[in-house]
Amino acid sequence: MIVRPFRLTEMLGTLLLAATLTTAPPTAAQTPQTGQAAQKAQKGQANKEIAGAAAKWTAIFVDDNPDAILALYDDGAVLWGTLSPKLLVGKKEVRGYFERAYKALPGHKVAFGEQVIRVYGDIAINSGYYTFSYLKDGQTQSLPARYTFVYRKRGGNWLIVDHHSSAVPPPPK
Repeated sequence: MIVRPFRLTEMLGTLLLAATLTTAPPTAAQTPQTGQAAQKAQKGQANKEIAGAAAKWTAIFVDDNPDAILALYDDGAVLWGTLSPKLLVGKKEVRGYFERAYKALPGHKVAFGEQVIRVYGDIAINSGYYTFSYLKDGQTQSLPARYTFVYRKRGGNWLIVDHHSSAVPPPPK
């Protein structure tokens, strides 16, 4: 085996070439600012889509149609419903929950309050509070609740994969 020692000039030339390649400014299409702007625009669009998904859920909820609201949930969706004593898994159980909830809350409506939306690629989380209203003995009743919807984008649609809703507890005494 022949071992050839590196000359100092060869070594410096190699280091200089490597330094030039790694520190050369990116092209205009690859600048960090351009990439960040594109990511921000995508995130902004996704946030609007999730806010739209919540608005769609609101509109469908008042229709008293379990099949319509079920279309917003993934096949393996999980639901901790405001009125449910147990965790519900899958569309069959989620459908049953809405059938019971619609009967328990005649004239039901929902109004969303503050929403905090976070998007992580094809997963999005929307947390906040909403207030359900319904009729009982001819009087409008309200049920404030906190929620978290977890969405996954599939085939261009944001579907609910996890939905947790619980009544807001009274303030501590």
